[in-house]
Amino acid sequence: MNSARPIIGSKLKSQGMMVMNKRIQSKAFALSTTILAIGFVVLLSQQASLYWRSEWNKRAADTVMFPGSYNEGEGIVCDRSHFRTDLCTAFGHVQMLANLSSFLLHAQDKINSGIEEKVRPYTRKWEKDVMAIVHEVTLKSVMLTSSSNVNCDVVHDVPAIVYSTSGYTGNLYHEFNDGIIPLYITTQHLEKEVVFVIVDCHNWWLTKYDEILKQLTKYRVINFENETMVHCFPEVTAGLFIHGDLMIDPSLMFHNKSILDFRALINRAYTPHWFIPEPNSDQPRLTILVREGNRVILNLKEVVGLAEQLGFNVTVWKPLRTTELKTTYALLNSSHVLLGVHGAALTHFLFMRPGSVFIQVIPLGTEWAAHTYFGEPAERMGFQYIGYKIRLEESTLSHKYSKNDIILTNPRAVVQQGWAVTKQIYLESQDVIINLSRMKRVLINAKRKANKFMSL
Repeated sequence: MNSARPIIGSKLKSQGMMVMNKRIQSKAFALSTTILAIGFVVLLSQQASLYWRSEWNKRAADTVMFPGSYNEGEGIVCDRSHFRTDLCTAFGHVQMLANLSSFLLHAQDKINSGIEEKVRPYTRKWEKDVMAIVHEVTLKSVMLTSSSNVNCDVVHDVPAIVYSTSGYTGNLYHEFNDGIIPLYITTQHLEKEVVFVIVDCHNWWLTKYDEILKQLTKYRVINFENETMVHCFPEVTAGLFIHGDLMIDPSLMFHNKSILDFRALINRAYTPHWFIPEPNSDQPRLTILVREGNRVILNLKEVVGLAEQLGFNVTVWKPLRTTELKTTYALLNSSHVLLGVHGAALTHFLFMRPGSVFIQVIPLGTEWAAHTYFGEPAERMGFQYIGYKIRLEESTLSHKYSKNDIILTNPRAVVQQGWAVTKQIYLESQDVIINLSRMKRVLINAKRKANKFMSL
């Protein structure tokens, strides 16, 4: 690994002190700009290196580099300044000791020994209850002596990335937002020359994302808890970089890669073998994503009939946990319009072609989440996004509460009471009855946009 890598600005901490090999110290740049709270600020160094700035009001005094950048020296460096994630890197002669949940650095220089850092490699650091179920791994350095056991069953000459598929895994939005996209951000520059070590590993997850993982690594994925052999690496990073909600910031990426480059990776994973040819028709293809249990479109049949009358080729689709992503890609990549009620399953919009139309039905009390988690990401990705915010009479909550109830009159105030209240009232207890006159205007607009997209 001899190519230069972008550098990410951060606080290096090890037991409260800076620990860094002298040869690495010479590569660090001092930064003195105060960081704005809850925001990303990018600073280009004099050598055009990239720095990742904290979401907190901190000062980044030193640097932590992208995986694959530590071509010489030894040490353990950490960045714990970010709101969403912790990252630690051990570089030198590093052993993976899965039975001890540890990565052991055998240090040749005494100054680099005696370090111990613990990391939960998941990108929702601020949610303590979620992080509590994430497997903690230890990066530790010991002095190399004549009696040290440095034997390896498998020796790798590429770096390893350690991350967890615990937390909210099982929820499609979080699988992409907390895992797959951060994995792309952290490793795409390595061009598949990286080994993934997964803690809290699920076999179904490996199967589900197999095609995507093969676009990021050409090596066997290691199931950390089940691994019995000792693997040795020149570098191990525990944790993933993350830029925001379904977000990739090009200014923080090697070669300015963006979310569109991630979408291109999805294309490579599933094309050409999983493509459904477009129907021999001038009709735009509308896929309606349906839910069950809550936030259901109760008059779905009428909505489908309306869309067909307006000239859409309509597919009603209910994704299941067992639905293969290649099947999802085949359907949505050949669709021109996607319509669905706010929920994790709308993450499937990532499988549509940028430039197509995405209609999100927004129930009461979900405006902020709908905009933040799907509206903004869709617009950044180049979709023609339409947010359909329902009126009171389109929500079944209007049948359960009086018209003067705060649940109907001021959902924002209710949402501010916390996630548990929001989930119980607005996510789990609400269905929608679409106003066909309103939806007709939306679909006419969507058809016009879709026809233009089809003509390109």
